[in-house]
Amino acid sequence: MGSIPITRSIHGNWGWHLNSWSNGLLGGALIGLSATLLLWSIGRIAGISGILNGLGSAPRSDRGWRAAFLLGLMVAGGLAIQFISHAPSRMQTGSTPMLLFAGLLVGFGTRMGNGCTSGHGVCGLGRLSWRSLAAVLTFVIFAMATVFTMRHLIGSPA
Repeated sequence: MGSIPITRSIHGNWGWHLNSWSNGLLGGALIGLSATLLLWSIGRIAGISGILNGLGSAPRSDRGWRAAFLLGLMVAGGLAIQFISHAPSRMQTGSTPMLLFAGLLVGFGTRMGNGCTSGHGVCGLGRLSWRSLAAVLTFVIFAMATVFTMRHLIGSPA
């Protein structure tokens, strides 16, 4: 699927330049705002793995907001690639079978951990959940160990 050739960028439209710290600040604020709005509006936690899992198993009346939320994530990502001139390009960093296996491992981990980084890290910590703090510390420790192993023991730049 090709991209839509759009030449406008955030630089020309708004007259200011987003840099690395302001990208993170703006992105974090938007994530926090969307999680807060979802919680305040319909009383749901913005945990992506739970939203995706519930899309197939939730009652029919509960599927609409889940589909809209997930579609919004995809549309926002697509718009970012089209409108932000310095958005990262799409690339595949491994073989398709390896990426599918990695995705299955992530899915298994989110089931085992009863949530993902968005549910525990953004929403759980925001609600001062001890269980989410334990989960986030586990995520961070294993992410650091993985990066160390890949960069220093195996020699991969990833």
